[in-house]
Amino acid sequence: MDTERNTVNEFPETTEVFPPAEPTVAAETPAPTIPAAPVQPTKFCKHCGQKIAIAAVICPNCGCQVEEIQRAPADQPNIIINNSNQNVNTNTVTNTVYVPGAKPKNKWVALLLCFFLGFLGGHKFYEGKVGMGILYLFTMGLLGFGVLVDFIRLLFKPNPYYV
Repeated sequence: MDTERNTVNEFPETTEVFPPAEPTVAAETPAPTIPAAPVQPTKFCKHCGQKIAIAAVICPNCGCQVEEIQRAPADQPNIIINNSNQNVNTNTVTNTVYVPGAKPKNKWVALLLCFFLGFLGGHKFYEGKVGMGILYLFTMGLLGFGVLVDFIRLLFKPNPYYV
């Protein structure tokens, strides 16, 4: 038996002919369809000639401005600012200077007191400067020099001046 086994072909040759395989029809099993991307309208860049989106203002390829920037839509409200300043400046120019807490003194009264009673310190007592008045009284108006300086100083003060 062993010899028979060796002589017997395990795989006998067959002459059977199988019919050719039939092609599968797509109608039987529909293939999944991928939706095509919507085709966006395009235009050409004026500077580099590349295709760009129609809404593009600046070319993404060359960076140049292709169109003017569109204005704001009409649905936005127009803002009107009415700044009508009707205030009138009514400042009047005066030659007086107000010093808070000081008392106004008449220039002409102080000038006459300085001229006639300056050696006794009359103008200093009028201004309320008692200490300087006593000094002028004992020194005869700082030997006349203090009276002369005060007279010139009083000539150039405004009327009224504040002490």
